Amino acid sequence: MQYRIDKKTGNKISILSFGCMRFPGTLGVTDMKKTEELVMRSIEKGVNYFDTAWIYSGNEEALGNVLYRNNVRYKVFIATKLPLVLLKDKFNTSDFDRYLDQSLERLKTDYIDYYLLHMITDMDQWNKLKIAGIESWIAKKKSAGLIKHIGFSFHGSSSEFLKVINDYDWGLAQIQYNYFDENFQAGVKGLRAAAAKMPVVIMEPLLGGKLATGLPKEAVKIFKNANEGLPSGGYSPAGWALNWLWDQAEVTSVLSGMTTIEQLEENIELSNKSAVNMIDDSQRSVYKSVLNSIKSSCKVNCTGCNYCMPCPVGVNIPGSFSAYNAIYSMGYIEGMKQFATSTGMTSVKSGSPSLCNNCGKCETLCPQNVSIRKDLVTVRKKMEPWFIRFIGFSARAFLGKKRKKKK
Repeated sequence: MQYRIDKKTGNKISILSFGCMRFPGTLGVTDMKKTEELVMRSIEKGVNYFDTAWIYSGNEEALGNVLYRNNVRYKVFIATKLPLVLLKDKFNTSDFDRYLDQSLERLKTDYIDYYLLHMITDMDQWNKLKIAGIESWIAKKKSAGLIKHIGFSFHGSSSEFLKVINDYDWGLAQIQYNYFDENFQAGVKGLRAAAAKMPVVIMEPLLGGKLATGLPKEAVKIFKNANEGLPSGGYSPAGWALNWLWDQAEVTSVLSGMTTIEQLEENIELSNKSAVNMIDDSQRSVYKSVLNSIKSSCKVNCTGCNYCMPCPVGVNIPGSFSAYNAIYSMGYIEGMKQFATSTGMTSVKSGSPSLCNNCGKCETLCPQNVSIRKDLVTVRKKMEPWFIRFIGFSARAFLGKKRKKKK
């Protein structure tokens, strides 16, 4: 197993890490025999970073039981998460205590190596946490030895990500990142900025499996043809996706939600062969061709260059177009997930196309000559029918994120 150094602490973190959200099982019940086999085999092969969360039903208990029963807690770093979504923005330190204590008990451990604030979406949310006393709470828990390092997982825009990483001395950031999402959420810009300050762990490297088994036939064919010219015999689509990440020095570790020994062994073999700057120009052209194949069904010719930003009224223009295109290239659910995140559907501050006041500033800056105003209307109609707006309203009400009425 290869390792990359957490420069803040000197910790050696395996470049392949274990995402525990998808432990094997049925109907929400973890198969402990298979889970123990997977966890112990991964540790034997050198995997030393395990990511779970309070909100993953049964996963903290499962991981804790395996590590305790086999006396291997000392061999690994555990990352788990404070469930901000359950606090509904009504943050207080007593709730922080309760969730941390429960995680420690479930995991059968005296400390958490990397304790993450689960799903930070914007600076507004982080500010509310600070007002509630999160910084002094973190300091006390670190002093008591219950938390070694504090970090956060992120689902929001690149601009908000940059604000958050620059506002606190974080110990780790976890972001969604893959060759399809290079400019989505934190994106490559956020990755590079964060990596200069802290280790960065990647989630959704295969976009929920879509980059492994959900690619268009033409894209699969492109990878297959490219394999014929490689001395190694080439890689599966999943292998191509993982190599794209390990090629980048800024990536500390890549989470994989492995559910079978076969998946584990394949990923370990890939990780052992990987290296920074391993991808040459010919292989980069393969990724470009695959992306072109995926995006051939896209409806708006937006490259995500961000020249149109910032929008005077707050519309996330490239995010809206990317999500709209994803509906046609990667499926409705993936497109709507991107849209909800990009436009802040569950946040106080909206980035929705419905905010557009038709000023036209964006179109004067767009190098692709996209008819932005016209296309935003199309996107709004497709992505924000009444029932989606109702779902967004209900979610914000549940989370306590009430928006101010327009004057």
